[in-house]
Amino acid sequence: MIKSITHKLIIGLLCGSSLGISLAYAETPTEKIEVTSEHNETTPEELAAIVVLSQLCTSYGFNKDPNYQTGYAALVKENMPDEKDPVQALEQRAKQKDFQKYIIEAQNDAKKAGEQQNKDICGEISTLNKDS
Repeated sequence: MIKSITHKLIIGLLCGSSLGISLAYAETPTEKIEVTSEHNETTPEELAAIVVLSQLCTSYGFNKDPNYQTGYAALVKENMPDEKDPVQALEQRAKQKDFQKYIIEAQNDAKKAGEQQNKDICGEISTLNKDS
């Protein structure tokens, strides 16, 4: 379930951008875009999208919701399973100079997605702990 939310999140934020994520090429506008990783590793673009969403969700007040906090922690853990403290590891990664280009791209994609879509994704993150 968390991977499904991650995929929705990535599609929502990165749709239309060329960030190098393994997306199936869509020939028609009605064709579904599948986000799959053949090697099950999370890309820097995906991690950046999670960081940017965290910032946006915090600005929308979701960080005060315990369900959001639990869901966010589960989302990060799913995408960084080898880390002892994945949330802290992602925060540290977000501060690295070489990661900033991914953050900027994710911020631009979030702007394109619009506030309502971003809020909807924050709401979905809040439900992750209920579905796990």
